[in-house]
Amino acid sequence: MSRFYRWFNATSPTGETPLPALARAGLAHLYFESIHPFEDGNGRIGRAVAEKALAQGAGQPSLTALSLLIHRRRKDYYAQLEAANKTLDVGPWLDWFASLVLAAQAHTLQGLDFLLANTRLWDRLRGQLNERQEKALSRLMRAGVDGFVGGLSASKYMALTGAPAATARRDLGHLVELGGLRRTGQLKGTRYWLPHGQIATDDDARGSEGT
Repeated sequence: MSRFYRWFNATSPTGETPLPALARAGLAHLYFESIHPFEDGNGRIGRAVAEKALAQGAGQPSLTALSLLIHRRRKDYYAQLEAANKTLDVGPWLDWFASLVLAAQAHTLQGLDFLLANTRLWDRLRGQLNERQEKALSRLMRAGVDGFVGGLSASKYMALTGAPAATARRDLGHLVELGGLRRTGQLKGTRYWLPHGQIATDDDARGSEGT
């Protein structure tokens, strides 16, 4: 670890042998995970080290979805780490890590846009919704950029709010009229989505009312 500390400091933007931020972050994470100095928490600390390197390169604190993307791609992540350790060739690892960081940054920007759109939507609908409609919208927003799995159906709305079928249909139709939701599909395949959220797929539109 002492050698790692010296290398990390020397390759910082103000160090003796500075490295480009993306390469330094990727190498720092790889080196730390290879050393694996603790019984627990090496992954979390290793991600923090990489994010620290990225922030130092940017000259300010950075906000990325790096941990989220690593978790989602963890099978490929572990395979890349193992390959780099076995071959001692860091090139493929750095290529993979760079694409991950770029994807994480894009996801973060998308998430910020989503939060801003949520705020604008609440402002526009203020005073026009009942408690059931507000609860359903809040639930969809908490699902985040990736959306409510399968979309919001009338039956899900009923389960979420306790509304009877006729009331659920009326509430959902009103939300569509106000622009608070968009509707896809027909009959039992009807689904409702945030106007600025996930794009429905054909499979979503074909989903059954009971899902």
